[in-house]
Order: sequence, then structure tokens, then C-alpha cells
Amino acid sequence: MINEELLTAAVRNNAEWCGSMCRAHGLTTATGPRAWTSPHRTPLYYPDAVSLAADATAADVVTGIDLTGPGASVKDSYARLDLAPEGFRPLFDATWIGRPAGAPAVPAPSWTRAGSPEALAAWAHAWSGGDADEAALFRPALLDDPAVTVLAVPGADGRVVGGAVLSTGAGATGVSNLFAADGTDPAAVWAAALAAADPAVPVVGYESGDDLAPALAAGFTELGPLRVWLAA
Repeated sequence: MINEELLTAAVRNNAEWCGSMCRAHGLTTATGPRAWTSPHRTPLYYPDAVSLAADATAADVVTGIDLTGPGASVKDSYARLDLAPEGFRPLFDATWIGRPAGAPAVPAPSWTRAGSPEALAAWAHAWSGGDADEAALFRPALLDDPAVTVLAVPGADGRVVGGAVLSTGAGATGVSNLFAADGTDPAAVWAAALAAADPAVPVVGYESGDDLAPALAAGFTELGPLRVWLAA
């Protein structure tokens, strides 16, 4: 895939992952040609709308979402929208990343699939740093989604010290929620994620700040900017 195709795959894969998370919380979403939207407030950290096309308009992303109170958010996938007139402010910027199909270039540490409610709870506890409210984001219903794999990297004592979520869709594997705890090298977690991904399809995602460099070191390239907006 060329970068433009990878970017499209990254955007649409991420929207599908947002849909998976919403379904795990009992929410119904809608996907149109230029936007993915949820008519109900989405789970913590997940957008109420995602633009799916570079020519999407403000109307495409704000129509059909709940604006009756503060807190709605929009993922502006191409960082081209001006949502200030709609009552939004920029929350953060990030960078889409992609890696072409192919086997990982470096050995990976051992990893397991958090495939039971108990294993998912342990994973979520590690991901959240022990924050019960954040850990509750990952509900057991997520395990019933065949497109989702929750990957855990165990430490010497068996505790989860790193992990990520892999989600298939739009002809790619998406990597999200990647974390490295207790001094774990992020490079090891990225290697595990790539080892768990299907080598026949590209791997995509997005990162920002200090988390971008380890992804690039793992063989990803920058595909383009995105911006998340938050309603006042």
C-alpha cells in the first residue's frame, strides 16, 4: 500500500475500533461515507464522531451526535476541520502511523491473549495504572468481538507489564492502547504487537508526543496529522 492507502486504512480501522468499544458498552453507532458517529455519549477517551474523508465538513461530524451537554469530542482525522464555530476547542494533535505488511524484523518477547474476563481485568488494571474508573472501560463484552485481540506482555512474576489492543478492519490491523509499565521497554511491546499481528496485512494506528518515537523505531512511518476536538 502507498501512504495514501495506508492513511485511509488507518482512519477507517480506527473508526471501526471505536465502534467495537461502543458495542461493548451497549451503544449503537452509524457509519456514513464521510463520518462515523455515535448518537449517545461514547466511553471515556473515545470520540463521538470520526471524520472518514479529507473533504468531510463540520456538519458531517456534528450532525447526529449529542451536543446537549459538554464533553462531546470529534476526531478530525485529517486535521482540516474548524470546529471552533460549533463550540469545540482543540484537545490534542497526533500522527497517524503505518507499517506495510510483512513479518516483524526483530524478535518479540513472550505475549499472551487476555481472553477471559479475569485476564482482561488484570490487563486493564496494568493499562490504567490501577485506576479503577479507567480500567472499567474494558468490559468483558469486548472479548466477544472477533475483530479484537487484547495482547498482554507478562513480566517475570506473571504480572502484566505491557500490552496493546489489536483490531482488524479496513484491510489492516490497528494497534491502540499500547502501554509499557514497570520500566518495560516500549520497543518490546511494539515487537510483541507486530508478532501478534497478521503479517499479510499492514499495521496502523496513531501516536503523539513521546510515544511516537518508539513506534517509528519499530518500523512505522508517519502518514499524516489528526486532531481531536472537545466541546465546551
